[in-house]
Amino acid sequence: MELNRRTVIAGAAAGIAAASLGGTAQAAGPGPSSAGKKPVRELFGTLSDGTKVHRWSLENGGTRLRVLSYGGIVQSLEIPDRHGRYANVSLGYDNLAAYVAGTTFFGATIGRYGNRIAGGRFTLDGRTYQLSVNDGVNSLHGGAKGFNTKVWDVEPFTRGSDVGLHLHYTSVDGEMGYPGTLRTKVTYTLTRHGDWRIDYEATTDKPTIVNLTNHTYYNLAGEGSGSVHDHELWLAAGRYTPTDQGLIPTGELARVQGTPFDFTRRKPIGRDIRAGHPQLVTAKGFDHNFVLDKGVTAGPVHAVTLRDPASGRTLRISTDQPGVQFYSGNFLDGTLVGTSGRTYRQGDGLALETQHFPDSPNHTAFPSTVLRPGRTYRTTTIHSFGA
Repeated sequence: MELNRRTVIAGAAAGIAAASLGGTAQAAGPGPSSAGKKPVRELFGTLSDGTKVHRWSLENGGTRLRVLSYGGIVQSLEIPDRHGRYANVSLGYDNLAAYVAGTTFFGATIGRYGNRIAGGRFTLDGRTYQLSVNDGVNSLHGGAKGFNTKVWDVEPFTRGSDVGLHLHYTSVDGEMGYPGTLRTKVTYTLTRHGDWRIDYEATTDKPTIVNLTNHTYYNLAGEGSGSVHDHELWLAAGRYTPTDQGLIPTGELARVQGTPFDFTRRKPIGRDIRAGHPQLVTAKGFDHNFVLDKGVTAGPVHAVTLRDPASGRTLRISTDQPGVQFYSGNFLDGTLVGTSGRTYRQGDGLALETQHFPDSPNHTAFPSTVLRPGRTYRTTTIHSFGA
């Protein structure tokens, strides 16, 4: 949390208001006085088999978060701009049917394995496993029925000045082709400073692979407000992993210096996105894993900053993971209607997915994603907002 964010929230609570920038901007609401407020549950929809899906609303430190039990999906994330005006800065839908039918993973918890695995195959301890393929010949984000399609058990909590949700899901041995029964816990916490913290945990009864992440799409000007190409991005990453035509890493750790992939100094996302670089042509923009300079760390380290100059909103991401997938919304095609009632077109949102590298089970030089019985998978990512 930046000091000027506290000033903004205090002013908002005092009633400062201004005209909307578009999207889902609203007059500012409660500020730090809401710390520790109990999460609220409401019915969001019902699946075809009769399973009820609930939406949980959390508010703390000036940040408002709404989470679905379906897919652990972040349905909305509201933060104030420099004038205290709130906007939902995450892309999503206003109804359950759109999430069930969708293929964009808006706001979802991703597992068992975030990103792509070539051919949907990997070998572990001498045995080859065939996974569900749902991206051409490859497996993407856990397969056709990944964690984003599951109804999670949700347990709300208040802890001191923090509020949050514990989400639980058990993936049985063989689900989507993965070995081992994986017991997963994902904790969303809103701190008194308005930070959104995600803690992932998992255990298994057989050797398996795990790479959990979150797939929220951001537009800091407000979802439905247009392109994010004017957003400025900084990544503490001197290398990235080039891909083949199927967006599978080649195994090379290429330097970003002198290429459009250099975000080591903050620059607008749109500055080089049409530079004609072969990798940008293949992905229709940025859809690449950036190799964080810090590597795997014992705790979260600041590695990403995103800023919208117009609203002043900023997002700082700290993680213990070695990589982050920067996806510039290349396949949004104007056919999806968001929570604001506006359509999403190419570049209207971006994702920053903290992770181990794509296809890491098939590249021995990449950090390992293997989890064995008796050990616990743990990783943490923190999103800090400012204005």
